[in-house]
Amino acid sequence: MTHEFKRIIESCLNNQEENIKSVLATVVALDGSSYRKPGVRMLIAENDKMTGAVSGGCVEKEVLNQAQEVFKKDTAKVMTYDGRYRLGCEGILYILLEPFSVSEELEALVKKAFRERQSFFIESAFRKEESQAAGMGSAIRFGGGKQMGFSEKISAERTDEFSVFRQEIKPLFRMLIIGAEHDAVQLCSAASLLGWEVLVNASPKDPRTKANFPGAQEVLHLMPEEIQQLEIDSETAVMLMNHSYATDLKFLLALKNCSVVYIGLLGAAKRREKIFNAFIEYHPETDADFLDKIYGPAGLDIAAETPQEIAISVIAEILAVVRKKPTISLREKMGKIHT
Repeated sequence: MTHEFKRIIESCLNNQEENIKSVLATVVALDGSSYRKPGVRMLIAENDKMTGAVSGGCVEKEVLNQAQEVFKKDTAKVMTYDGRYRLGCEGILYILLEPFSVSEELEALVKKAFRERQSFFIESAFRKEESQAAGMGSAIRFGGGKQMGFSEKISAERTDEFSVFRQEIKPLFRMLIIGAEHDAVQLCSAASLLGWEVLVNASPKDPRTKANFPGAQEVLHLMPEEIQQLEIDSETAVMLMNHSYATDLKFLLALKNCSVVYIGLLGAAKRREKIFNAFIEYHPETDADFLDKIYGPAGLDIAAETPQEIAISVIAEILAVVRKKPTISLREKMGKIHT
């Protein structure tokens, strides 16, 4: 959800440049099941333009209608949406609507957190009922104890008068693609659609730039010994796709001390075993936990053939690994599809 919040901040800043007020809608509680879960947000501009969504498209019109009262009274409110009789979700959404503005200080703190890949928390005070009251609203708590409300009326300090929904906003999930052939272009494009921060590392001799990789934040030209200058953390997946055994091995060796969550290798199982064996020869003391993060051949078995299909297969596997979920067809799953 981090990329959605980033888009909301950007949209609010654009609105402010045009002197357009904004209201933020946040799903803060849920009874039953719903397409989206607590923590999803959308921004409503005074000109009715919306950024993001709190459902699959069924609730947004009602949110837009109820946001008008918040624009008029400049006071937060909670609306409920009962989907049991109108949708197939069988749940009741509790949505906090509040005035939303981004001060220069808040903008700087959020950008710093994104840039330095630091988590922060959003805490939303609300009543779990249809209501409108001063004191309801959200605040951000940054590392170091810094706290800021989403509007001048909202204090970061909470009282027992309200329930509080607390959500951690983690660093943007990052994909580092090491390789710059056609399949890397397709993987970059697909990953960026998920809101992932995508870095592509090409050969130092490769002249290609961001223009050649739609969706990439940056195209780098680092040697294996330079790759650790990047912040490769537990919110990072790496794909080794140089189409060169020797080059992939060098980069894998360079990654051995990184806390990466996933490393994917292209190619057949025999190629993976060859790289593994060479890696172990260089570093026989390597922790098994690191080796467990290496997936080769990368991707789920969906009989992918084209670069576009392979990209979907790889991304699906990364999501399954990050969320620690077995990969089965939803048709075969018993009970709720979401936890």
